[in-house]
Amino acid sequence: MVTWLALFFALSVAGTWLARRYALQRRLLDEPGERRSHAIATPRGGGIAIAASVLVAAVALAARFPGQRLLLGAFAIGLALVATIGWLDDHRPLSPWWRLLAHVAAAGVFAAALVVSGAGVGAGVFALAAIVVLTNVWNFMDGINGLATSQAAIVGGSLAFVANGIWAAVGWALVAACVGFLPFNFPRARIFLGDVGSGALGFVVAALLSVAWTSVQSTPQAPVSAASLLLFLPLAPFLIDAGLTLLRRVARGERWWMPHTQHAYQVWARRKGHGVVTVAYGITSAAAIALAVWAWGGSLVHVSIALGAWYTAGALLWRWLQHGSTDGTEQVQRAKE
Repeated sequence: MVTWLALFFALSVAGTWLARRYALQRRLLDEPGERRSHAIATPRGGGIAIAASVLVAAVALAARFPGQRLLLGAFAIGLALVATIGWLDDHRPLSPWWRLLAHVAAAGVFAAALVVSGAGVGAGVFALAAIVVLTNVWNFMDGINGLATSQAAIVGGSLAFVANGIWAAVGWALVAACVGFLPFNFPRARIFLGDVGSGALGFVVAALLSVAWTSVQSTPQAPVSAASLLLFLPLAPFLIDAGLTLLRRVARGERWWMPHTQHAYQVWARRKGHGVVTVAYGITSAAAIALAVWAWGGSLVHVSIALGAWYTAGALLWRWLQHGSTDGTEQVQRAKE
């Protein structure tokens, strides 16, 4: 395991360094603006190193475990689709609908393989929805230094403990690749993930979630529904912030698919700085994992209460962080223009 982690950490470090050189040579820079949370021009596209590292892990595992080649192959194809459309978008902005089409195609490939492998239609539907949602959630939440990458590492690590066999290895490859990228992006950003990275992170997390959900379904020791619900605890910070912000923008009649800085993490970062917010989100996700471990094996009623209370507290915190923000209000008119 140590060798496995070291390998993908090293691949990510080397890949990020090369991606930064490439971005500087090609002038692939995110310029500061009213819809961004940074103050200086910064290279983008560094997340290709994470995507490539996890892709190498999937190919290596498929070569070693022939019985898993169908699902690992579908995973690799889906990851490549999401990363490729993101890489193209980093070079020349594409329509969000083209990106969404690629995400749906990637989700469909993995979901179909999951069904064919014997997981069942329910698991396929779950995977389809999870991949489309989380791929875009990670894109929405990639706006300050270190946040999207650290959350992917934390959630991916937690899912690695639940997923079976080789998928645990995929999860740990993700964790190692994220750790290799973070020094380039946190606390000071020398390169951003770009759409290639944020989309890839969301896809990998969603695929791991789908496999873990399927694994829990086949675990007789734990209440199936209750254990499945607990998998959503570490995702709470991202799902709450992305979900409530999106709903508010839709209710306001804004063009919700356009870039903005109205998420709670962006509002808070303007007040406290990127580092404080990223660490706070990490602590919150770690606390959610601790709660999930404590509640594991509990009844459906107890788990439902814990999950409901956690998400309710998160929603109230989101509302409190948004209170008094003038920037989001000022952007409403701009978003409608």
